[in-house]
Amino acid sequence: MDAPNILIVDDSPVTRKALSKQLEQLGSRVTQAEDGREGLETALSQTFDLIISDVDMPRMDGFTLCRKIKDNASTRGVPVIMLSSMDGDQDIDKGFQSGAAAYISKAEAKQELHATIERVLEQFKSHRRHRILVVDDSPTIRTLVRKGLEAAGFQVPVAKDGKEALALIEEDRPDLILRDINMPVMDGIELCKTVHAGDNLAGIPFVTMSTNSDRAIMRRMMEWGASAYLVKPFNLEQLIITIEKLLSDHFLIILKDRQRLEAERGMMLASITSLIVALEARDHYTRGHSEAVALLVSEMAARMGMEPEEIDSLGIAGRLHDIGKIGVPDNILLKPGRLTGAESAIVRQHPLTGASILGSIPSIHELIPVIRHHHERFDGNGYPDGLRGKKIPLWARMTAVADTYDALTSDRPYRRGRSQGEALSIIEDVKSTQLCPDCADVFIKLIADFEMDDPSIQGSLRSRLASCREEKVLTPTMVD
Repeated sequence: MDAPNILIVDDSPVTRKALSKQLEQLGSRVTQAEDGREGLETALSQTFDLIISDVDMPRMDGFTLCRKIKDNASTRGVPVIMLSSMDGDQDIDKGFQSGAAAYISKAEAKQELHATIERVLEQFKSHRRHRILVVDDSPTIRTLVRKGLEAAGFQVPVAKDGKEALALIEEDRPDLILRDINMPVMDGIELCKTVHAGDNLAGIPFVTMSTNSDRAIMRRMMEWGASAYLVKPFNLEQLIITIEKLLSDHFLIILKDRQRLEAERGMMLASITSLIVALEARDHYTRGHSEAVALLVSEMAARMGMEPEEIDSLGIAGRLHDIGKIGVPDNILLKPGRLTGAESAIVRQHPLTGASILGSIPSIHELIPVIRHHHERFDGNGYPDGLRGKKIPLWARMTAVADTYDALTSDRPYRRGRSQGEALSIIEDVKSTQLCPDCADVFIKLIADFEMDDPSIQGSLRSRLASCREEKVLTPTMVD
């Protein structure tokens, strides 16, 4: 560390001399002031890395000096250490409320001063390297937070909404974004999603500020990319501590590891999806099935009000649900007629095979219940585990409905695919026995709504299914 430039403010010549000697021996450059007023004038006329001030002084006490230092934009980022014989709890609390970075009793200065100076200087040096973008539509909040963070040494640009924030981000990438949720033009959620969509910005941590203390909202913000959530009004010291933790090397390492794992997960899923395509290409009757199931179950999830992340995960699960069929021999998988009992037993192993293939990949552990249980029956007569009712995971119950509909409406070597009306009638008949009634009702209403709504909406679903079925796959289902 370069030799720091330190200002000592104390009305005792003996104390000033002793402190100066001690600090100069440590390599510091030292300037002296004999009271708070002189100290303020000196601080405003020169540049200092640190101010060490007594509390009880004539003309201006140390608390007032510290407040004025922190109120002035040119000196706000200079840390202040209070060094005083007034070391009661109320005095120490008042010192921190004034903006002091540390408070040391003169009786303990010999043991603590050096280490405290090093810690404070290193902390503020770290803060000065970091740029914190504050985004809030309230001018009062922006001003208060900016002043508080600048007093801690941070660089603090501000924006009144997400659109203005994006412009600032393009000019100079911040290290952390502190943002409100509800703002005009572009709210905090859209800002977070937009920033995290960019590869070079995805690692920027977000801290959410909001008056909403509902736990569900907090969890949703964390799912949407927030690294922390602060309820207004909050203590500025709490905010600074939160930011320090988020910017610590440990957190950044974890964040980079998370990004690496997500990138690896994306590459791995792309590889597995290619494997599914290759698997289904073994037979034109089974081509496109997984993509169609993914489409249908995603539509169900959206209709059920699930979060975007859940919908995406369900879509992935739909694409992967039959991955275990890679272990079924061609002479069974491609057999044009109905299977024997022994052959059916082999096919029924594919959920376990799929769960085994994917089970060792931690990043997709939430998908494994779909892979394993999408052939369970609501009445408990399914496979592989004979689960009954709502003991079957919800995502697996949803996938079973989509899987059944797609199988019913697809051609097989031994029969033509049924019409939409016939398929929905069968699903209606088997709900509560083979299929979850709640999931079946959601699906039936989904299809009915598409039929009744704007033809362009109806056409959208049909055209997307048709694009899957141009290269269609049909797989054995529980209905057959």
